Amino acid sequence: MSEPDMAKAYNPKDCEEKWYDQWDRKGHFHGQVNNDKESYTIVIPPPNVTGVLTLGHVLNNTLQDILIRWQKMKGKEICWVPGTDHAGIATQAKVEAYLTEEESLTRFDFGREKFLERVWEWKEKYGGTIIRQLRTLGVCCDWRRERFTLDEGLSNAVQDVFIRLYEKGLIYKGKRMINWCPKSHTAISDEEVIYRTSKGSLWYINYKINEGSGHITVATTRPETMLGDTGIAVNPDDERFKHLIGKSAILPLLDREIPIFADDYVDKEFGTGAVKVTPAHDPNDYEMGRRHNLDVINVMNEDASMNDNVGEAYTGLDRYECRNKIIKDLTEQGFIEKIEDYENQIGYSERGHVPVEPFLSEQWFVDMKPLAEPALKAVNDGRIRFHPERWVKTYNHWMENIKDWCISRQLWWGHRIPAYYCDNCKAVTVSKTQPESCTKCSYKEFHQDEDVLDTWFSSWLWPFSVFDWPKENEDLSHFYPTQSLVTGPDIIFFWVARMIMSGLEFMGEIPFKDVYFTSIIRDDKGRKLSKSLNNSPDPLDVIETYGADALRYTVIYIAPVGQDIRYSNEKCEIGRNFANKLWNAARFRQIQGDISSNWQNLDGLSSSDLRPDDRWMLARTTSEIERITQSLTNFDFHSYAIQLYEFIWNEFCDWYVESAKTAFYSENESLKVTVLRVYDFVFSHILRLMHPVMPFVTEELYGALNYISDDDSIMLSEWPSPFSAETKTKLGLTSEYETLVKEKFSLIKMGRNLRGNYNIPYSQKIPYIIKPTDEKFSAMLQQDVDSIMGLLNAGEIKFDADYNSTESVTSAIGNFGLIFMPLTGVIDIESERNRLTKQKNELEGFLAGISKKLENEKFLSRAPAEVVQKERERLTEFAEKIDHVNSVLKDLHG
Repeated sequence: MSEPDMAKAYNPKDCEEKWYDQWDRKGHFHGQVNNDKESYTIVIPPPNVTGVLTLGHVLNNTLQDILIRWQKMKGKEICWVPGTDHAGIATQAKVEAYLTEEESLTRFDFGREKFLERVWEWKEKYGGTIIRQLRTLGVCCDWRRERFTLDEGLSNAVQDVFIRLYEKGLIYKGKRMINWCPKSHTAISDEEVIYRTSKGSLWYINYKINEGSGHITVATTRPETMLGDTGIAVNPDDERFKHLIGKSAILPLLDREIPIFADDYVDKEFGTGAVKVTPAHDPNDYEMGRRHNLDVINVMNEDASMNDNVGEAYTGLDRYECRNKIIKDLTEQGFIEKIEDYENQIGYSERGHVPVEPFLSEQWFVDMKPLAEPALKAVNDGRIRFHPERWVKTYNHWMENIKDWCISRQLWWGHRIPAYYCDNCKAVTVSKTQPESCTKCSYKEFHQDEDVLDTWFSSWLWPFSVFDWPKENEDLSHFYPTQSLVTGPDIIFFWVARMIMSGLEFMGEIPFKDVYFTSIIRDDKGRKLSKSLNNSPDPLDVIETYGADALRYTVIYIAPVGQDIRYSNEKCEIGRNFANKLWNAARFRQIQGDISSNWQNLDGLSSSDLRPDDRWMLARTTSEIERITQSLTNFDFHSYAIQLYEFIWNEFCDWYVESAKTAFYSENESLKVTVLRVYDFVFSHILRLMHPVMPFVTEELYGALNYISDDDSIMLSEWPSPFSAETKTKLGLTSEYETLVKEKFSLIKMGRNLRGNYNIPYSQKIPYIIKPTDEKFSAMLQQDVDSIMGLLNAGEIKFDADYNSTESVTSAIGNFGLIFMPLTGVIDIESERNRLTKQKNELEGFLAGISKKLENEKFLSRAPAEVVQKERERLTEFAEKIDHVNSVLKDLHG
């Protein structure tokens, strides 16, 4: 025995910063081109440069870190590329708000170049916070490769791709119906529109028939757009309106004549069956307008206020102010037929958080169908695997119905579109630099397109642009394609699908082989985490309280594949307690003295050298190595965490450590040496299996027990491999023997419960009798008397296959035997009988009271359902307790 160097309890603060700095300083995170090793590459989903660490980031990056550390231990040359996204709209909005608040200035006060200088200054000062925070989580990103989507190399890649697609005819500029964010004053893609259910109204408005009597009634949810109406449409099969097709109506308030026409798009069941058509402000109306050659009248400015096309009474009003005034005017002039409550889906800008406006606008687009076809095939033929697989259906639906991608944004912060317009003839030249002269008219004056590209236009190139594509280089050829991608399903269209398309288009290879979609984290009430609900904890605070390992382990432990996660800070006790359990097992080992010789392997040992518990522990170890490795291979991280817990806590710590004590405290030095060797062998494997999810505590313990030298790291240790068939045979590690020892532990647990039934303190040594009913079980027990006595704290153990009790005993039945605990001389039987009888009477009184309450109709009808259910549960609980007391009393015969 020796005094341990380790503290009594694990304190994460003592080691997390120390180890992280050492790993980073020694280059353990850095991947280098090594043709003798297989590479394993991950690119981080680049968080917004404006972002801060959230629990979603914790989950996502812990999963990536598990994969990277695991693959490094498997001998791969790892490369995990970190970086941030310039986040066009989000960053520009944040800096504009900052300048307005601090300096009372807008970007227009600065002008484009000066404003961009201020954004870069802000980025250098405040941006990248999330990257620094990720280090506290322990992620082993290759920080020497950190990238930013606006850095020079990535900007070059973006320009190159734009030019290639333009020259291929897949990028074009056209006037199309797009989604407009009135707050950010920019176009946004369909994927950036979030739909929310909204309770509003359906207004029925009468339009007078021109050159005749009567009117036609239309129903609309957006009366403010009626000022841009240029037609009324009905279904050609609707008998109610056939007499009006070809005639015209008068637009209320503006007295504009508009045609009435038939179109199959119109739903006869919606409203009255007649719809107003506003081609400039609805994508479906726009298509009808094209089919019927209607005028297109835009009635809104970029901020969604009404423009000069709406008449003096409405010009300058906000769209919702205009709506209210129009309803007032229509009502006063007798045009409102009726108003109904109506619930519909309203599209909101993901970044601006305001309802979008469909706008007819000239923008740049990518023709996506030619790019989508090979990307669709890559997933469906299995070259790219989705985990969980159910996301394939979602992917297929989007890809099979893909629309052209609007890639231009009316912002200043971002990749400026490399298109130049001749100031004389307006001809467009797409190139990285301004042309010397116009190819059409030879004029030498140009201006560049004012718009920037959608942020995702740089992100979709991320897996290869981070390696300085399009330059030919070793990094690109060695680390592309990447192996795994971990991301949220909410960006399956924004990012995942587009990366697959770009990888196949520009690299000729898929960008990754496996995609793991993370779960949504909710609070313990099932609500999404949000600042407004005050239920979104700061991960840095959680790490400060519980430690990074505890948080990492907990989010994996509570994250079943494909299901939402119910999180609360208190659940991090799971991870903290687990870390302490490991710590205690290591500290106990340190007390036993120096590391055993030859602990790295089991050479020279045979089954005859091992106790039954040693053989069982080694059998369990090789089984768990197989299971855990398979779980990681299958991206089943939840099972990985559960398997670790059950194996380490329930089997190694609860049973093997306790069993080992009987050997460590014995006088048999040879036995002690062997058990120490087995202990070190198994525990070193456990620490390596744990390392990917709990890197800090495992590194600390691996060194504390001298499993490595001071200059080494557990990161450089090999991932455990299952034992060979030859080793299993030599050590007697059969599944049958594993079952026998497991049944022994089950019988011991029963014996402990028998002691507990009579409140006999564990410190009191008492006799037990075991009656085996299986010969092999009996033989194994006979070899293991010391361990059994230690685990039961028995004063005496008898094995008797023919035992029949003739005294007061209590017993329990296992699969391969019975265990008896004599009561005579161990307890005062009369006193115990009196105590239990009193307890039984009290329980029966409680039971009668609950039964009476549950038979009371008033209580059942008036009490809340949860209260009634709780009483029913108490009824069951007390009935079970009475059954247990009766069973114990039965054993107390004279």
